Amino acid sequence: MLAYEHQAQYYETDQMGIIHHSNYIRWFESARIWYMSQIGIDYRDMEKQGVISPVLEVSCTYKSMVHFGDVVEIIPKVEKYNGVTLELSYQILDRETQEVRTYGRSRHCFLGQDGKPLSLKKGYPIFDAAFRGAMESGQMGEEICRMH
Repeated sequence: MLAYEHQAQYYETDQMGIIHHSNYIRWFESARIWYMSQIGIDYRDMEKQGVISPVLEVSCTYKSMVHFGDVVEIIPKVEKYNGVTLELSYQILDRETQEVRTYGRSRHCFLGQDGKPLSLKKGYPIFDAAFRGAMESGQMGEEICRMH
C-alpha cells in the first residue's frame, strides 16, 4: 500500500504523551497536498492560477492512540469529485502493525481569487482531469514520501 508517511513529533503530543487530536487534521492536509502532487497537481501552481480550495467540512474518528516517535502511513483517496467540490477520505495506519489509528474525510470547494465558486471542469481542464482520473482509478499516489 502506498502512503504519505509521518513520524509523530514530540511537539504534537499532549500532557498524556499521545498525539493531540488537532494534529490529525493537520496530517490530513499534509497528506492531501502530497497526494495532489502525486496525481499531477501542484497546489502552489493551482493557487498561482487563481484557484483556492477551502475546507467545507472535515471529520475524524479516533480508533487508537499514536505516540511520540510512532510512524504512521496516511492513505488519502478521492471519494467524490464533480468539478466544483472534492471529497477525500483518509486512513491513518501504524506503519509496523498496519492497525488503523484514525480515519476521516474532508470536503472542499474551488474558489477564484474573487472568492466566488468556480468549476475546474469549465476553466481548468488539467486539474479537472487529474482529480477525475484519481477518483475513477482509486489512485493513491505513486511513491512513499517521508516527513521527519
